[in-house]
Amino acid sequence: MTRTNVLFLLSAALMASAAPLEKRIAQTIADSTTAWVAACTAAGGAGQCSTISQTAFTTLLAAGGNCDQQNAADSMIDLAKTLNNDPDMINLAQIFVQQPRNAPDSLQVPYCQTAPRNAELNGLFHCQFASSDFTKFSGDQTGNLPLGLSAVSPPGSCPALNTPVPDGVQLNTLVTSPGTPEGGSAAGDSSSAPAANSTSNSSASAAAAVAPSTSTTSATVDNAGTRAAPATGASTVSAPANPAVSSTAAVDSSSGSASGFQLQNGEDAIQLNSQFASLTATSSCTDGQQACVGGGFAQCVGGTFQITQCAGGTQCFALPLVNKPGTSVTCTSQADATARIAATGATGSA
Repeated sequence: MTRTNVLFLLSAALMASAAPLEKRIAQTIADSTTAWVAACTAAGGAGQCSTISQTAFTTLLAAGGNCDQQNAADSMIDLAKTLNNDPDMINLAQIFVQQPRNAPDSLQVPYCQTAPRNAELNGLFHCQFASSDFTKFSGDQTGNLPLGLSAVSPPGSCPALNTPVPDGVQLNTLVTSPGTPEGGSAAGDSSSAPAANSTSNSSASAAAAVAPSTSTTSATVDNAGTRAAPATGASTVSAPANPAVSSTAAVDSSSGSASGFQLQNGEDAIQLNSQFASLTATSSCTDGQQACVGGGFAQCVGGTFQITQCAGGTQCFALPLVNKPGTSVTCTSQADATARIAATGATGSA
């Protein structure tokens, strides 16, 4: 080999080493729907489960369209609704729609700009993988924010998890709840969704939430947040037929004005937090219903509350919705809960 050839090869090697390295962030996509298939099979979905699952997990590939993942989650919920509104299937579909998608260029993956068919997916959007470049997005830069939002904070997070997802990890191994939808849109809020907590009058709604003899509560928890209707010691609150869907204790403002329902939301949140405080692990409940008990998320299984504590530094609180009448229950800090309630004009502690 001549000296010229050696210099040429050395030069080429140096140029290659100087070139920016582009990390491919991928995952075992089939793992993203394994739990959903199991829930679907248990609910009686039979062969439909695998078919819908395969369509769903392929949407996580880089070639998938911005709304393909959401469309697949809609199909997962469509099937669940034919199987007695199976709560596990719906809950896992809500988590699936927030699973990060593959990022071959290490850039953030754009968000869908179309509303979902099912209200259970309202306000939910995918997390990003942790190694993504949080200053840039792939594609034509038309989906850099989730539908209806002006920011994602912190970058890379999603309603189910307040941090990006570690590279290649499945979101359903990190959380058990879809969290609190962003943008003031409550997952499950629609006339087609179960609505056992709704009445035509806000005062009547609050009273019904604590009426003796009604059984149970409603909430959902994980690292990012939860939603629910409340309960009191021996008697608890009516909960939606679908416990896994983040529910709201819907109330209608008599004035219909934004300030009217926001104040009422704040007052209802204060009352609900007081009711939650009286619940214990031995409070009566109805299977599938949920509540905050001892600061943690509780789900009724076999007539007994099974309690999961919130992430460190947070606990369950009833919070006022911002853009519509109603309340939600979420894992957050005491300071955040107090500030949100105070912002409505309501007076009282969280």
